[in-house]
Amino acid sequence: MRLSMVLKISTRALLRNKLRTFLTTLGIIIGVSTVITMLAIGTGAQKSMEATIASLGTNTMMIFPGATTSGGVRSGAFGASTLTVDDAKEIQRQVPSVRAVSPMTQSNAQIIFQDQNWNTQVTGADVGYPEIRNWNVVQGRFLMDDDVRAAAKVAVLGKIVAVNLFGDEDPIDKMIRVKGIPMRVIGVLAEKGDSAFGQSQDDIVIVPYTTSMKRLMRTPNVRYIMASAASAEEVETAKQQMTALLLQRHKIDNPKDADFTIRTQAEFAQTANQSTQIFTLLLGGIASVSLLVGGIGIMNIMLVSVTERIREIGIRKALGAKRRDILRQFLVESVVLSLAGGAIGVALGYLFAYIAARFSQWPPIVSIESVLLAFGFSMFVGVFFGFYPALKASRLDPIQALRNE
Repeated sequence: MRLSMVLKISTRALLRNKLRTFLTTLGIIIGVSTVITMLAIGTGAQKSMEATIASLGTNTMMIFPGATTSGGVRSGAFGASTLTVDDAKEIQRQVPSVRAVSPMTQSNAQIIFQDQNWNTQVTGADVGYPEIRNWNVVQGRFLMDDDVRAAAKVAVLGKIVAVNLFGDEDPIDKMIRVKGIPMRVIGVLAEKGDSAFGQSQDDIVIVPYTTSMKRLMRTPNVRYIMASAASAEEVETAKQQMTALLLQRHKIDNPKDADFTIRTQAEFAQTANQSTQIFTLLLGGIASVSLLVGGIGIMNIMLVSVTERIREIGIRKALGAKRRDILRQFLVESVVLSLAGGAIGVALGYLFAYIAARFSQWPPIVSIESVLLAFGFSMFVGVFFGFYPALKASRLDPIQALRNE
């Protein structure tokens, strides 16, 4: 028999029981749509995380204070303030592969302008901070060397702070109060978006690190140090050179006892990608269970169909149909069921991904790979779970089949 004739007979057989056919394909529909939606959410999360890591800047490195040991007791990360302004200055002076360095401080404060107020993060930074973060100023200017040397009472606002305090009003040269200290607004940063932890990077006020250390936090140490390598190829070199310099400055012989940790942008990205990949695989694995359940449903219905159509099979064999014709007919019916369910599932997957985009923090991304994977898997399910019923039908004895009532 020609394939077109087999397809015609199979379709006619499936349409004789429309409700049963629909219920059989429902498992495949749910499985395929779920796989596409879950993979879209996972891919969207991964792309969002990559964009967030990229927003850190170009070739960025961060030096965090690490563990210290005192009286046999070892603290955890950030257990002690082990980084100083001099550390940052020496990195800038002695590490040739570093392009820019900024000591960093961090605290929260209530910012007040006239009758408006806003609680936000106050970050102390140096003049190299915009270069490290690739962060432009859209109004006014950023900090200058004179501001840092004089511990000037000036501030650069993130977009969210500027909007909440000033609305449509121009904030440049206006006076705000930070922890009760009056400061002049000298600039507004460009909009940056959310961080890797879901917090807005635009909800920030930047002041000279000297101002933060002397007037706001009253501390001799910095929270961490940010640096940027001259090029992507020099990131690892810069990391090694900074490690050697800080070990020497902190008088530490064994690198395992280092009281600081250096993380590169590539390491942040690798960690984030591993997390999102596990997340995506987990979602895809859960969704694939639905496809397996759908495949079992196809197998059950096809076995029932074989039982109901024993007499039909006997007549066809008596008229000259061969085993391969019967095998192909029932196998085609199974594949048609799975492909129809797969096509509907793909359409619903796109719809569910669009709906998920309305409620999630990141836009789900439906990739052609996920569609081909889900559709191909549904076809495999049809062939795999339809083969046994088709084989059973092809092996029926025509005489016994004709006697069946």
